[in-house]
Amino acid sequence: MKKLLSLLLVMTMLLGVVGCSSAPASQPEDASSPASGESTPAEEAAELSGKVVVYSCHGEDIMDAISEWFEEETGVEVEYLYLGGAELVDRIRAEKSNPQADIIYGNPSNVFEQMKQEGLLAPSSPSWAQELDSNFVDADGYFYGTIQTPVMLFYNNTLLDEASAPKDWADLAKPEYKDQLIFRSVTSAASRATFSALIEQYDKQGKLDPDGWEFLKQVDANTKKYVTDSNLMFQGIAKGEASVGFWTLDGITTNIKDNNMPLTIVAPESGAVVISDGIAVIEGAKNEANAQAFMEFAGSKEVQLRLAEEFDRMPTLPSAVAEAPEWMRSMEYKAMDVNWETLTEKQADWMQYYNDVIVDASKSE
Repeated sequence: MKKLLSLLLVMTMLLGVVGCSSAPASQPEDASSPASGESTPAEEAAELSGKVVVYSCHGEDIMDAISEWFEEETGVEVEYLYLGGAELVDRIRAEKSNPQADIIYGNPSNVFEQMKQEGLLAPSSPSWAQELDSNFVDADGYFYGTIQTPVMLFYNNTLLDEASAPKDWADLAKPEYKDQLIFRSVTSAASRATFSALIEQYDKQGKLDPDGWEFLKQVDANTKKYVTDSNLMFQGIAKGEASVGFWTLDGITTNIKDNNMPLTIVAPESGAVVISDGIAVIEGAKNEANAQAFMEFAGSKEVQLRLAEEFDRMPTLPSAVAEAPEWMRSMEYKAMDVNWETLTEKQADWMQYYNDVIVDASKSE
């Protein structure tokens, strides 16, 4: 098990949305005094001790940072396990009778919905959830979106120009892109959600068989390779091994800004697959109070803004988006109309057929 015992973590127990600085949140100046017998947020934080165990598919850089912030706020130590989305959920499923995690942090909403149906999640009610759009909130209170993640196409602009680059998902099946595609394999939650969303578009029109599967066969025929790490995808396309891929907007932006990769982002004409990246408390969590505190902290406006400013993660809270970096406020894209409930119900069968029949396994690295 790849287990990282991080430095420490943080939390905000504020009852309302507070300031907009990137520093850890503090008690608002105009907050009213608590009623007799009630604890203040500071008192509640002071009562916390011990640790919280977080299973996350967010990168180690993010988890190191948020662990440090949370510990500074609460004194609670964070132990985190970083794994890919599918492996993370499989581990939680295997540990159901004796949960080792308190929090799952990261994964698309359809994954959380499946976990909820399997009894793997516990309900919670963080104060910041009141500000969320309904698309980012589970109606029964089991999970909430903390990061919105649109999935975009991108291309190497030293190999293709705007005219020759794909404009939409359907273009990926065109013969001119033979051996020009590199994708992250569907062991990644983001990749799996994207392919499932494309399949769902055909399914709801009653055109999955044969049209949808034929489209995916053509895309597979154009794919040079499937990789197990998004960094390998970006490196391959940046070096010219192929010219086109898709990934989350924040991931593409980070590689353009920080790694100087010659990439251009394309907002698909039919819509970007917008993934709600969520957080939830694990059913049977051994450190439940600390888990609820971490939940309150991780989705707060202050933390969403810090993740936006320091890690290019797009907030779900409108108040945080309004103060996020300019590219997040100005990026224009259409969201694909996806029925996530249907997708959750059918995804396992779709992915099994996709892996068994559609994908050329020899292209997987």
